[in-house]
Amino acid sequence: MKRRRPAPLDYLARWPLRAVVAAVGLFLYAPLVTLVAFSFNQGARNVVWRGFTLEHYAGALADRELLAAFGNSLTIAAAATAASVALGALAAVALWRFRFPGRAAFAGGLALPIVAPEICMGVAMLVFFARVLPWPAGLPWPLDLGPIVIAHVAFCFPFVAVIARARLQSFNREEEEAARDLGAGEWQVLRDVVAPHLGPALAAGALLAFNLSLDDFVITFFTSGPDTVTLPVKVYSMVRFSVTPKVNAASTVLLLLTVALTALAVRLQGARALARQA
Repeated sequence: MKRRRPAPLDYLARWPLRAVVAAVGLFLYAPLVTLVAFSFNQGARNVVWRGFTLEHYAGALADRELLAAFGNSLTIAAAATAASVALGALAAVALWRFRFPGRAAFAGGLALPIVAPEICMGVAMLVFFARVLPWPAGLPWPLDLGPIVIAHVAFCFPFVAVIARARLQSFNREEEEAARDLGAGEWQVLRDVVAPHLGPALAAGALLAFNLSLDDFVITFFTSGPDTVTLPVKVYSMVRFSVTPKVNAASTVLLLLTVALTALAVRLQGARALARQA
């Protein structure tokens, strides 16, 4: 059946909905557009436009403390992502395949870091590392980033587990049974049958965990030491004095990296969807 083309009056009848969508879009994205625009401002303050320049990006790239903070953020995000994908996949498979006492409580506890306020997680991690698991005096954490990585894994891997568990709901159990009939063992089934099915979910979960770890401020603020400053914490310390175009430039770089990772995740999911349809 051929779809009817909307008449001009149909567009007029939808104007309230379009106005609401436009207002919400303006509310969400106008501050970001302003942030990016004033990162190119030639003036020293974000008040009056003085002209276009790239000197603030050059200054940000020449700032060793800023680059060190960015390197810390990337290192923490990479380590937290690797650990989160492994733990999230194992937790998802355990909840999907096995029935054990306390399974409902385990599933509920897995969702707790997702719904709990970040400030609560940050304070809890601070108390944990200060009282429950104090590091011996004189012994540095690996790369001085250990507490932050552990804290990031604690709130990132449940997101991976939720995505992987949702993906496993569409798994065809007949494929597993066929592999067992052909002589495959438990680990062979997981490696050759279940793991490929989980691939798209683990890729999406890895990108989400990397984004969450890279952008996190609250939990990092409570678990970082004076020598382990990340990019969000560094930007916050710069904003405490004044919001300058250099701060905007650093924030824009972080924003563009986040958008690029999100676009990559969407593209990978779209490509896999087309491959499945083909």
